[in-house]
Amino acid sequence: MLFDLLRELFGFRDLIDILAVALFIYGIIYFLVVTKGFQILRALILIGVLWFLAEIIQLRTLSWIFEKLWTLGLFAIVVVFQPEIRRALARIGERTKVIKFTSVEERTIERIVRACRFMSDRQIGALIVVERHQNLEDIIEGCVYIDATISVELLITIFYPMTPLHDGAVVIRGERIVFASCVLPLSKSAELPKKYGTRHRAALGISEESDAVAIVVSEETGEISLAVEGKLERNLDPEILRDRLSQLLGVEEE
Repeated sequence: MLFDLLRELFGFRDLIDILAVALFIYGIIYFLVVTKGFQILRALILIGVLWFLAEIIQLRTLSWIFEKLWTLGLFAIVVVFQPEIRRALARIGERTKVIKFTSVEERTIERIVRACRFMSDRQIGALIVVERHQNLEDIIEGCVYIDATISVELLITIFYPMTPLHDGAVVIRGERIVFASCVLPLSKSAELPKKYGTRHRAALGISEESDAVAIVVSEETGEISLAVEGKLERNLDPEILRDRLSQLLGVEEE
């Protein structure tokens, strides 16, 4: 009886409609989280509440002001989020690539750590990005295709000052270096101290837009940092870096 009543009230199209609305709302919330737009969202909610109260009390002038502010606010959102909107529209129709995540061998972690230790001691700037589940090719730009086996010497050579590929990020997939000299999206986080430069913002940016792990060696101080899930872990020594990479990359002991 109840099932028949529900079937009369909700058809197949109604179910699709509800799912579409849910996905739309989820997309908006995800967009605001990724772009750090909750402050703007709170401001819009506050304006909406005050506007509603002004309508109830019948404050016509204040209601008119809020109506105009609402229109300007929607326009401001488009202006503020223009880079993100442009990037999203450019990717419409593109399929997000997902790669099979396999555990990284212990020797690969060791080679990355040894290279970072060497560059840290000599204050050689570096940015190493390790893919996990998500393919980064739709996010990164200006890359040089390498497809080489990871080695300590190769990583150091790539980032050595004045070499052709030193200015940019290296992308590692599995056991191989697939790209070098990559341009990454920069984070707009206000929480990152001003003393950190483009490398750290790029590492944080790629960790905000993907599930990748990014390792940064500071050219100014030699400090090693790790960016994952939009968080920056700073001033790591090589042993802690090894442990964190083993945890994040599912290391396989040989």
